[in-house]
Amino acid sequence: MPSEPAPRTKVLWIARLEYRFHAWRERRARARGNTPSVSGYPGYGTEEWIRVLGRVLIVPPLPTRHRGEYASVRGWRAFASVPVGYAQVTVTVDGVDHDVVADRGGVIDTVLPARLAPGWQTITMSVEGSEPLETRVFIVGADVRFGVVSDVDDTVMVTALPRPFVAAWNSFVLDEHARQPVPGMAVLLERVLRGHPGSPVIYLSTGAWNVAPTLQRFLRRNLFPAGSLLLTDWGPTHDRWFRSGREHKAENLRRLAREFPHITWLLIGDDGQHDDALYTEFTSEFPDRVAAVAIRRLSPTEAVLAGGRTAVNDHSAADVPWVSESDGAGLLDRLSEHGIVAPE
Repeated sequence: MPSEPAPRTKVLWIARLEYRFHAWRERRARARGNTPSVSGYPGYGTEEWIRVLGRVLIVPPLPTRHRGEYASVRGWRAFASVPVGYAQVTVTVDGVDHDVVADRGGVIDTVLPARLAPGWQTITMSVEGSEPLETRVFIVGADVRFGVVSDVDDTVMVTALPRPFVAAWNSFVLDEHARQPVPGMAVLLERVLRGHPGSPVIYLSTGAWNVAPTLQRFLRRNLFPAGSLLLTDWGPTHDRWFRSGREHKAENLRRLAREFPHITWLLIGDDGQHDDALYTEFTSEFPDRVAAVAIRRLSPTEAVLAGGRTAVNDHSAADVPWVSESDGAGLLDRLSEHGIVAPE
């Protein structure tokens, strides 16, 4: 007896409108002779599977300087690309081709079987017969027991979010080379990894996938450790007007706990948004998966620009080390006191 057909998921009208708008932009771009390309973002995995991340876009050319570095790249350029929804993408892993389909916003987020050695490994992605583009995934060895999850905005990069006008200026107008790192955070992460070789680093942010290339260049330019990016897609979903950044972070933290049950995580964030509350919830749900929590306190000026600080809970009785300082150097000292970072 045939089964009953599954009920159709009701899609919010604004989501359908967004898709039609991007489809119209795609048709116009193709009519001008532009073709899609796929951008791969750093993923992660184990010796048995990988999580592949990327996006299919029609991208306007960027100005370059004589050394190949992008020149005067304003934030708005990251949002000028045209997403290509439901594009067919070929992912090649160790000589084996896998056909995957991007989502409505052109985002690729899929898990594939793989037999790869621990460390950074290279895979390729291509769309519509284009030249394969290389991207990387970090393979976590079976013997690894430690990892790092770090927020981005006001944790590694000074952004002063989410006050609307300041956020708009920083996201759309400011030259990407003017973005400043939070003092001491690159050194903190480097010292942590020096004591825990082979550990994964996950940069978990509410930022849009549009800014992933800019974020990667920022991290390289300021000597942050290479890590996987877990961003989100701004705009409506099938059932709500805007995606929830807090829900995005919470879901990915739970997913990491399920995917790596043998790893305890150092969770790094700031007190300008909801990191303290998120990490409190995660620690309560997965108490044996947290090595320590490090919260960066915003300066008074940053707190004003960010719309104030969120309430920070009393963690004096917490079962895991819970430290708070204003910069990376202070957090490094506090984590060293708890044995998370080995003394030099």
